[in-house]
Amino acid sequence: MIAHMEELSWAQIGERVRDSRASAGMSQQELAARVGAAAGVKLDRTMISKLERGDRRVDALELTHIASELDFPLTHFISPTPEVVSRRSALADQSEVDESRAARDTYRTEAQLSQWLRDVRQLLDLGLLAPRPLMRAARPVADAAAARATAQWLRGELGLGAAEAIESVADVCESAGQFVAVVPLPGDGASLVAGEVAVAVVGRDRDPGRRRSTAAHELGHMVLGDEYSTDLGVHASREERERLIEVFAAEFLLPGEALHPVGDEPTEDHRRQALIRVSATYRVSWGLAVAQLKRHADVGPEEIRRLRTRVPTDVDFRDALGWKPQPDLDRIRVPSGFAGAVVAAEREGRITPARAVQMMRDQVTLADFDEG
Repeated sequence: MIAHMEELSWAQIGERVRDSRASAGMSQQELAARVGAAAGVKLDRTMISKLERGDRRVDALELTHIASELDFPLTHFISPTPEVVSRRSALADQSEVDESRAARDTYRTEAQLSQWLRDVRQLLDLGLLAPRPLMRAARPVADAAAARATAQWLRGELGLGAAEAIESVADVCESAGQFVAVVPLPGDGASLVAGEVAVAVVGRDRDPGRRRSTAAHELGHMVLGDEYSTDLGVHASREERERLIEVFAAEFLLPGEALHPVGDEPTEDHRRQALIRVSATYRVSWGLAVAQLKRHADVGPEEIRRLRTRVPTDVDFRDALGWKPQPDLDRIRVPSGFAGAVVAAEREGRITPARAVQMMRDQVTLADFDEG
């Protein structure tokens, strides 16, 4: 049996298995076959059906196989979901896999976010990770000017200055009170605030510049006061809010002050070359750089349109600064403060090396903890 179930009953564990299977687009028969093969036994579909109804208990080894086949950590099946994560759609019943792709994607995103929150809380509870006060806007942000002013306020609070390039977005977010992890996601990112803890996840399959933009966007949700955010299924009523958060994120990563010299260049080609240097220096996407130029420089709409289509190549970036930007959320999967706490927990014997690798989102390997 499972010795430590936290607060979940067998019926709840069964429901978690059902929803996880549905999110993977897998039938009960397919899951039974895969788990049976992994365990070296014949497992009938009805065994999965009974488990999902809560009519059958499961031992730790079988649940481990189920977790592996569905690509979720074991803790996902025995830990409660944070209350702030609201369910927006029903998943499949006991035997059918007919829910929408959006519902499946939402479920997997929420699972990743909940797991990241549990990991952060574990280190906080062990006293190895210092709690971070959440930096929130003092007043409501109702327009673009206020969004930009809030970004500049946060830069000042973090000691970044009016136009300093951000070296590590993950570490800056951590300093602001939000812990960011890079994980496999169907969308760009998601975030939540649960009590005094704020966490965000960013899609691993997105390009590095997009990851930085997403991390800054999710930070904007926290700073501007949202409890829960996901890029999946944004409602029309939230479009204006999302636009203001995009303005905040762009200003936070690439302050308008950095664009003024670009607008002063004499020709379009000169302005484009200057913008390439700015995009490389601040390690942001070309689309974000052009959007900020439009907001902060006296450049005509036709030129902006041409700039959007003239996306720089790797050679352009290398020629501009001698290196192609590789933002911190490329190989780095977790912020440095969290990483240090994981290493300390492993060294003190509070967690196993395998658990450390899992918590670090495979930024390290088991070999890194092997003392030889």
